[in-house]
Amino acid sequence: MLQIPASASKEILLRGGVIAYPTEAVYGLGCDPDDEAAVQRILEIKQRPWQKGLIMVASDFQQLRPYIDETQLTEAQLTSAFAKWPGPFTFIMPVRTSLSTWVRGQFDTCAVRVSAHPVVRELCDLLNKPLISTSANLAGENPALTAEEILQTFDGKLDALITGALGEQRQPSTIIDIRSGKVLRQG
Repeated sequence: MLQIPASASKEILLRGGVIAYPTEAVYGLGCDPDDEAAVQRILEIKQRPWQKGLIMVASDFQQLRPYIDETQLTEAQLTSAFAKWPGPFTFIMPVRTSLSTWVRGQFDTCAVRVSAHPVVRELCDLLNKPLISTSANLAGENPALTAEEILQTFDGKLDALITGALGEQRQPSTIIDIRSGKVLRQG
């Protein structure tokens, strides 16, 4: 598995590659959300059922706009999300029906986050779109916290490991349903 800086990842991602990269709290697995084969590959690598859906992470809300159905959101709901972003807050938002079921699972919503992590932001800015962001672990196991864990667990399964440090968060992001305001997971 290649160990490369974020700046060298664009071609890998555009070719349908799957990468591991540092996020605010744990290592994530990511790919281009518009590449169904790459998204399916992540699900297979993690042994995660497609029905659960995946998170998309972006460097700014503009990157999420092609996927989100803003007509189902109020200005107050969006203002609430913008007040917490960029940061460790994931919002469940309604999505356009064109978003692949491999990404949104069995739902008409998707979990989205605008990250403050410099590596995540650089990756998203290179592609000018969000990335799939799911914790780097096999389903039901603890997420990877070190590059060594990535190499042990995913050797031969990923295209690259993006170098960089984890952020300061010690818990995964807080997840909030934007329409109801209900906290689904406390970070």
